[in-house]
Amino acid sequence: MNDAPIPIIADNECAMKAATIVDTYLRTLMIPDPESARRFIAPDLQITFTGGRVMHDPAECAAFNAGRYAWVKKRYERIEVVSGATEKEAIVYSLGTLFGEWPDGTPFEGNRYVDRYVLSHGRITRMEVWNDSAERLLSRAGLNS
Repeated sequence: MNDAPIPIIADNECAMKAATIVDTYLRTLMIPDPESARRFIAPDLQITFTGGRVMHDPAECAAFNAGRYAWVKKRYERIEVVSGATEKEAIVYSLGTLFGEWPDGTPFEGNRYVDRYVLSHGRITRMEVWNDSAERLLSRAGLNS
């Protein structure tokens, strides 16, 4: 990830606040600093990673990424907040690409991702993660056409 400003699509002040929370959470999580990332989450956080893997703590995300990649970072394309966000509920999407190295040291980039967040009262209650990593690994193994 870089420190460049990220385009944010938001239609009100609550939406901008939610986008800022997600941006800061992601930057913190990708350091990785799961301990500091916890300040942005609700106690009942539910995380669903690619493949339906369910997690409940940012440290689990960091551990999962450590097993899948030698290292990984995000390049933001944009953050979009669903219209009509309120303090009670805001739905935020972060879109962009991943870059890094596979465990064997092979570099990769341009691996698309979409993260969906649900926030309530300034805390992330749900995080869903999708990306092209599995598709790229299948391609490298010659298992898709």
